[in-house]
Amino acid sequence: MAEAKSVLVLHLLGGGDPVRIAITPEAAAELTGSLPKLLLAETPQTITAADGTPAVVNFAHVVAALVTPLAAGDWAYGS
Repeated sequence: MAEAKSVLVLHLLGGGDPVRIAITPEAAAELTGSLPKLLLAETPQTITAADGTPAVVNFAHVVAALVTPLAAGDWAYGS
């Protein structure tokens, strides 16, 4: 059975479509616990996408973030 994919969904200050970054199950577990701290961070943070690509996120420009399963047919960076 294929492993379920997770996605970090970032809603940015300026509005528009959210940014979706595919992440590994290990990263999903780590990010779920650290999102409140990351949203308060004043320095950019590197998130490693599921395909190994590093993505730098400036959480100072994020109003909401969540980790959720990647739905079939959805697109995300790093998937």
